[in-house]
Amino acid sequence: MGRSRVLLAALASLSLALGAAGSAQAGAGEGDGPAAAATAEAGGGRPGVGLPPVVSHVPTQEKVVFITIDDGWNHDPEAARILLEQRVPASLFLLPGATAYDTRYFTTLAEQGRVTVENHTVNHPDLTALDAAGKDAEVCGAGEQLEAAFGRQPKLLRPPYGVLNDDVRLAAKACGVQAVITWTHDFTTWSGTPATPRLKSGDIVLLHFTPTLAADLRRALDAAKAAGLKPAALMPHLRSAGLV
Repeated sequence: MGRSRVLLAALASLSLALGAAGSAQAGAGEGDGPAAAATAEAGGGRPGVGLPPVVSHVPTQEKVVFITIDDGWNHDPEAARILLEQRVPASLFLLPGATAYDTRYFTTLAEQGRVTVENHTVNHPDLTALDAAGKDAEVCGAGEQLEAAFGRQPKLLRPPYGVLNDDVRLAAKACGVQAVITWTHDFTTWSGTPATPRLKSGDIVLLHFTPTLAADLRRALDAAKAAGLKPAALMPHLRSAGLV
């Protein structure tokens, strides 16, 4: 199965390259400058068309914000309590290895809360540095392991470090991914508590399963409330926006 997915991605990559070359030849001599090149990257039969969209902000008129939480290494009971008691819709972009030693922590959130489990690769590599087989192993491999653990195939991918290119999107498509999700604001406390931005409708908030998750989650929920926004499930709004 893995080899067929790699072949599919390779053929799609060749088709994409040929399409880009044809578009470039058709546009030659028309006085197209940098603005036209930027438009080519956006679509319209040119590079990137047919690939999962990259979404850092969801276009919506609704007063909503999207909570996303990465990795899964720290299983903080207080963070779980907040997610469950406040019924917070959240997308969990999980590493299979981080969930395996205490899967029940996450199955409880999925069964009793309002969270969905999504793809964050197997080993958290820079996907752009891997060949087609490596991308397949990381993205499809994580999807298969998470489906086995949670009974649902992830449809969203967060590439580690937010690093991606069209080859990553091709690999994601071959693995059944419908959208690649980055973020608008990172609320994670790393070396120090970051400044709290003013959230806007459609913003995607990034958090991590770290020892500070409960405090970071409270800051994010408070920021949403201060802006008159409510956390919402991500996938239905991606569909409403025509992104998937």
